[in-house]
Amino acid sequence: MGRYRIGVATGAWLFSGSHNRVQLWLVGARGEARLELRLRPARGQEEEFERDVPKDLGPLQFVKLRKHHSLVDDAWFCDCITVRGPGACEEATFFPCYRWLQGQDVLSLPEGTARLAGDNALDVFQKHREKELKERRRLYCWATWKEGLPRTIAAERQDDLPPNSRFHEEKRLDFEWALKAGALETVLKRVYTLLSSWSRLEDFDQIFWGQKSDLAERVHHCWRDDELFGYQFLNGANPMVLRRSASLPSRLVLPSGTEALGAQLERELQSGSLFEADFSLLDGIPANVIRGEKQYLAAPLVMLQMRPEGKLLPVVIQIQPPSPSCPAPPLFLPSDPPLAWLLAKIWVRNSDFQLHQLQYHLLNTHLVAEVIAVATMRCLPGLHPVFKLLIPHIRYTLEINTRARSQLISEGGIFDKAVSTGGGGHVHLLRRAMAQLTYSSLCPPDDLAARGLLGIPSALYAHDALRLWEIIARYVQGIVRLFYHRDDVVRGDPELQAWCREITEVGLCQAQDRATHEASESRSELKIIPDTQGLSSAETLAINLYCHPLARVTDAPNPPQHGGPIRPGPQPGWDVPGSRWGSRALLVVIFLHAIQTG
Repeated sequence: MGRYRIGVATGAWLFSGSHNRVQLWLVGARGEARLELRLRPARGQEEEFERDVPKDLGPLQFVKLRKHHSLVDDAWFCDCITVRGPGACEEATFFPCYRWLQGQDVLSLPEGTARLAGDNALDVFQKHREKELKERRRLYCWATWKEGLPRTIAAERQDDLPPNSRFHEEKRLDFEWALKAGALETVLKRVYTLLSSWSRLEDFDQIFWGQKSDLAERVHHCWRDDELFGYQFLNGANPMVLRRSASLPSRLVLPSGTEALGAQLERELQSGSLFEADFSLLDGIPANVIRGEKQYLAAPLVMLQMRPEGKLLPVVIQIQPPSPSCPAPPLFLPSDPPLAWLLAKIWVRNSDFQLHQLQYHLLNTHLVAEVIAVATMRCLPGLHPVFKLLIPHIRYTLEINTRARSQLISEGGIFDKAVSTGGGGHVHLLRRAMAQLTYSSLCPPDDLAARGLLGIPSALYAHDALRLWEIIARYVQGIVRLFYHRDDVVRGDPELQAWCREITEVGLCQAQDRATHEASESRSELKIIPDTQGLSSAETLAINLYCHPLARVTDAPNPPQHGGPIRPGPQPGWDVPGSRWGSRALLVVIFLHAIQTG
């Protein structure tokens, strides 16, 4: 008995009246008390109340909330409740919420200390977590977007998502404003260039205005340089394709007259300074048809050398792999006529765009993160320590992915309208990438080691990825050791084991057959947690936000409307890409910018 001080943190109100009545129950080990509160329509603020309770409640276990029903059902997003009891209970007890309250349902919030599942069926917290998971499994259901790809949340539109997975009002407005502002800029640039014909590469400057950065200006002036071309494989928007060569690729057929090139490649190989970027995954992918015009895709191979000063420079480019009709595809060299060499590099950048956005961005971050998000909501209650570690990183994953499936990669979406792999090719490419997906490819230390990129001073992405992963892993391992004192505790946690199985057997479609974890048997195997945090935060930003200053339309062109160049030089119609090429590329960049801003 005594006076309790109650803090109520409000995240948002759907509608805001003058005051909003809320019923609150304090539930302790020896009793409960019902209180009435009147909240001001304030967002992002905490209100404090003092109430006298005439009986001894004991240690607080739960807080229950019910919003008073009014003529207008004003949904309330409650961040958290803090309670300070009388006397020895002066220390604050924290009850996290971060959910919407709608209608007249009573929401029960357990005291926020993380705890593993117990064996005692009479434990009030055990009953709560079982009830919570039952309700979550009803709300978060699996669906199949495309056969052979990771499963998704069962929602065709963002309005179909559970309310607690939706954007908050400020985030929604920010996302939609970024999309509209980008679309307006595209329209203005399209009108500005509508009556002009482009005959020189410099004519691209007509659409290079609007929001810029210092990096964008530097790219604007040196996008044709070999040094920037090689630098992007190490530190650009897509640093995921490059690997150190262990042998000369079998697809690299050296015709007669290129003995000097072969000798150079052998020397670089023996010294460990030969690198390659192979886009064979694109070979045979059907290209899009846009407004009745056939598009084209390449599956190039780039061989690069690492110079002593740390510069990575291209040595040779092969646009397509050998085929029965062309057993020795043409090779392009830096010594070729400038436009021929430039055009070969543009083809590489176009192919890099396809893998960047579909394999390494969409699949490896967004779709994999969605599988983990759905499995987390279905298998881990709010009291589980792994849930508390992951939820800040997957909070908006479901809505951003649902928007992408309904607007970006849907039938008739932006990919179909603007991208070479649209019209179904993007799904074929995703299936191929899914077949190659392994756990180690998602783990930065393992992936960078497998690609031979450790210890390279100029590999800035690799350095940053390792540092961030080590920081996240160190924090996660500290938390894991608090709850999992021995490996048998990991094996004996039914919720954790169900979560691992849900990810691999259900969400990733039996991915344990492809060297992806089926279940965690020891504390060391729980590095899937920092990997998830990294995928949903640092990795997504690294391969996503960075693409804008580098996404000059001549540097990430999309889509080409003619077949690849033929030696010895550029063919008629290939010296400058058409104006529609640039405007379509901008459409994609603008939508991706809205997603990244979100």
